[in-house]
Amino acid sequence: MAANLQAVAQLLEASLDPRQNKQAEIALLQEEKKAGFSLSLLQIVASSAYPYTTRLASALCFKNFIRRNWTDEEGNYKLPATEVLAIKQELIGLMISVPPGIQSQLGDAISIIADSDFWQRWDTLVDVGAAAVEAMRNNPVVNNGVLQVAHSIFKRWRPLFRSDDLYTEINHVLSKFGHAFVELFINTDSLIEKNKSNKAVLQQLFANLDLIIKLFYDLSCQDLPPIFEENLSDIAQLLHKYLIYDNPLLRTDDDSESGPLEFTKAGICEVLVLYVQKYEDAIGVHLGQFIESSWTLLTTIGEETKYDILVSKALQFLTAVAHIQTHAQGFNNEATLGQVVEKVILPNLSLRESDLEMFEDEPIEFIRRDLEGSDSDTRRRAATDFLRQLMEQFEKLVTEVVFRYIDHYLADYAKDSKSNWKSKDTAVYLFSSIAAKGGATTSQGVKTTNSYVNVVDFFQKNIASDLVGDSGVEPILEVDAIKYLYNFRTLLTKQQWHDAFPLLIRHLASSNYVVYTYTAIAVERALYLSSDSREPIFSQADVLPLAKDLLEHLLQLIEKDKAPEKIQENEFLMKCVMRVLIVIRDGIIPLTDNLLAHFINITEIISSNPSNPRFYYFHFEALGALVRFAAPSQPEKLENTLYGPFASILQNDVQEFMPYVFQLFAALLEANPSASLSEYYKSLISPIIMPALWDSRGNVPALVRLLSSIIPRGAEDIAKNNQIEPILGIFQKLVSSKTHESYGFDLLETVVSSFPVTALETYFAPMIQIMLTRLQSSRTENFALKFVRFYHFMCARNEQGLGTDLFINVTEQVQAGIFTPVYTTIILPETQKLARPLDRKTAVIGLTKTLTSSVAFAEKYKKGWAFTCEALLKLLENPPLPTTTDDTIMEQDVDDLSFGVGFTQLNTCKKVVKDPWPEVTDVKRWVGLFIQEEDKKNGGRVSGNPLLGQRACDRWPHADDIFQINGFVQERLSPEAKQVLLSYMQS
Repeated sequence: MAANLQAVAQLLEASLDPRQNKQAEIALLQEEKKAGFSLSLLQIVASSAYPYTTRLASALCFKNFIRRNWTDEEGNYKLPATEVLAIKQELIGLMISVPPGIQSQLGDAISIIADSDFWQRWDTLVDVGAAAVEAMRNNPVVNNGVLQVAHSIFKRWRPLFRSDDLYTEINHVLSKFGHAFVELFINTDSLIEKNKSNKAVLQQLFANLDLIIKLFYDLSCQDLPPIFEENLSDIAQLLHKYLIYDNPLLRTDDDSESGPLEFTKAGICEVLVLYVQKYEDAIGVHLGQFIESSWTLLTTIGEETKYDILVSKALQFLTAVAHIQTHAQGFNNEATLGQVVEKVILPNLSLRESDLEMFEDEPIEFIRRDLEGSDSDTRRRAATDFLRQLMEQFEKLVTEVVFRYIDHYLADYAKDSKSNWKSKDTAVYLFSSIAAKGGATTSQGVKTTNSYVNVVDFFQKNIASDLVGDSGVEPILEVDAIKYLYNFRTLLTKQQWHDAFPLLIRHLASSNYVVYTYTAIAVERALYLSSDSREPIFSQADVLPLAKDLLEHLLQLIEKDKAPEKIQENEFLMKCVMRVLIVIRDGIIPLTDNLLAHFINITEIISSNPSNPRFYYFHFEALGALVRFAAPSQPEKLENTLYGPFASILQNDVQEFMPYVFQLFAALLEANPSASLSEYYKSLISPIIMPALWDSRGNVPALVRLLSSIIPRGAEDIAKNNQIEPILGIFQKLVSSKTHESYGFDLLETVVSSFPVTALETYFAPMIQIMLTRLQSSRTENFALKFVRFYHFMCARNEQGLGTDLFINVTEQVQAGIFTPVYTTIILPETQKLARPLDRKTAVIGLTKTLTSSVAFAEKYKKGWAFTCEALLKLLENPPLPTTTDDTIMEQDVDDLSFGVGFTQLNTCKKVVKDPWPEVTDVKRWVGLFIQEEDKKNGGRVSGNPLLGQRACDRWPHADDIFQINGFVQERLSPEAKQVLLSYMQS
């Protein structure tokens, strides 16, 4: 076992203290290397002698330990078999017995284990759960644990695509657990009836019921289980019973806190959405009662925030119903639609006091919930989606009905704009709801609109005044105007945007947090806009006159409150900073000093407590833009200024920032036109080749880029300091991993192209042996392609002392006779699969030089020479085109990115792919000329004609004579191949 439990418990307690959590986490990482550490954590979790917080920290530590240490990439256990078995034996019983907060963490750990082990390597799990439910069916505490375990495993199925393995797993579960689950549902209903006056037991039973509903969804998410289909009438009856169920004992006193009733009913609505979308033929006969009850619920429920989750889910259910033409017909008349708008849409679109309180007290939360395209379950979002679904079915009728209410609210506002400003907000929101078709995206906004409305006309008549007004405009109406531009941004012409932009940008000066933040959001997206021909709506020249003041104001807003958590609270402001820098490009240069001061200050403050991944992602993207556009003209300034704060991040082990810092270090070096390596970078070499840094997955791509940038400039120092071998050790580590094998080859190619062959000759055989072993033991398509690319990379560099013959000699040292099968079964067939233009170009050059320069292929592998020529000609059927230098910064939407332990690439300073052969543009022409020149040098060995070089300029009038001589072409090629090769040489 690991060191005594008390010592581990003390470290866990220290990890909760911000003053010592870093040191405690480092110490825990050392402890986890000791045998039995995971079981020590489970003992602490199980013991009530420790405080709840310590037990919870232990459960969290256990989950993270399992995530890192359960299996390797091949699915093999990383822990001893005895420890694996003990964890599986202890975990389920422990999960059942601990408090709910701890159950959640252990449930996540079980889910991680299940990802690799369930069900083949953990086939007893369902039996244990079903037996526990059967034995303790009247014990809600035990059942809660079992249901938590089941949900933590089965919820993994929800996003998965259909496959035979997945269906086998689900059928295994249903065969063991299906009947027990249905009986548990029925029994729980019975227990609720018996205990309807016992508040404590009732709350436990509703916790069970909530999990039962979740599991019902899990088990149904891929296909309708036969056990559910057989009992669907009874199940539908139970679902409806609890959709309309009420009991004063389950109501919460806090208007903002959802309780068991709300969560259970919301879960039922989610199940109904699933069944309407996937199994309408089965659930259809039961839908009437659910539609009626949902309508009643929506028209009678209060506006308290505790009901928001239920209202949004009930609206999602009606939206799913309205999607089906036969059910939608129930709404297809003017009177019914009027009732829908009046009793369901308007109450959930209109601003409530709680919304206004959030606007004032939690502005950043208001913005995140309100943004079109966000995934928040808000009443407004759900009501809008329902209205848009009805409009898809009955566009003209819905537009006419809704416009009556829009006109009414606008008229009410006109009577008294000071008092009735909420009416205008409702009118604008209603119009936006029916104007947009198909929803909006965070990148493009609304792209398609209702053919019965005029978006620009409505803006000019009703909204523009709130954008223009100098004072007295209600802040929420300012936000509505800004948001309107933001939502419909792609529908405005370039001229309309240029007219609106000055009006928009002045709202950054507002003192209201939501107003200036929404302005930053709209400005950023406006600057991102481009035409269909990819021409930006706003050019560098358009933005440059505004840039200095705009950037300074945005950065001052960010730095207004110096607390780390406040500085990084508002990612939208930093995203706008980033966008301005991308647009003004080298216009950054005069602003460099001021920007550096701001960025360094922000970096130093937030590095003490990184808490908002989106903010610091945009922060480092902004820094990347500064490096990209300012560093080439003033590399020393940026290097000298940024080295200190970046080095501090590495020294303080700020893991969240390290992958970004490594990328920026690399970008700084790549931007420096000098071929030398500064002392700063020389001092980085030893730390970054230490194995510990490479253990973090998120570091690997960035470290490879940084090391690949350093090696060509620092090759002499690296060789002198005997650091080649540790670097090749990193290559060995990377190519042993399927995740990182590509990075391993990238690093190796940098090494091979940077050092003289004499410095590497002792390493070539071990390197090739590592590759051949991987190809034999655990070959992947990607690894094979990278290996083939590396082969051509070697062959194409015979001028550097590399070349085909060196590769063959080294391979034959590893195992005599191995090159022939490797070449014929891997290299030749996989060459045709190379997809990237530069890889294909490298292959063309490598194969051409093999034909003209390889002694082994000339004398030993005569058939191989013909195969090589045929492979070359096949590649030239679809020749790689010259790489274009596109300076556009292509981005991935941040909402599509995952943050945390993984690697997030910075797009603003992405590494530029360099072509080692830029002079080779027309590869077909190059092949013909190169073979001519080499043939001339070799006395006509290839063509068989010593006069070939002299006659090339005469366009070969007697080509038949040339190819009838006993050269390689005559001896080894088919007539068709001779003819094709001749055509290239003639051209």
